[in-house]
Amino acid sequence: MIKEVYDPLIRQQTTQQIIEALPEWFGIPQANPDYIHDAKEMMMFAYFLDDQPIGFVSLKPNNESTIEIHVMGILKEHHRQGIGKMLIDYVCHYAKAEHYQLLEVKTLDASHTDANYAKTRDFYLSMGFIPVETFKELWGTDNPCLLLIKTL
Repeated sequence: MIKEVYDPLIRQQTTQQIIEALPEWFGIPQANPDYIHDAKEMMMFAYFLDDQPIGFVSLKPNNESTIEIHVMGILKEHHRQGIGKMLIDYVCHYAKAEHYQLLEVKTLDASHTDANYAKTRDFYLSMGFIPVETFKELWGTDNPCLLLIKTL
């Protein structure tokens, strides 16, 4: 079941618990405290199983037409079960109701050969996101950033 998480402490705990369980995707130690800190202020939807969060997405409005997936994670043992699709569908429904026109996400570009991020890109592409631009220095030259956008 997907629920909005209102409590800032629970948002931070959920973010920390899930990203720490996913070192293959959250392997830049200096970035993780920022994700955890930022969760306090961001809107979050989480997928709960037996009252435990197993996946989440945090959203950041960028302007009146665009909302961004700031961070998203699903515990690895629950990958490929449709939870990510359900979260994205939920976010799209929410964003449309709030009159956003675009949903954006940033991830590691294909010029970096990480197999886990290849799966991440494939997931976003399968959800209707389209690649817009690669920023080679936003996250440092070793981590080229790909911007993807989905029309709502």
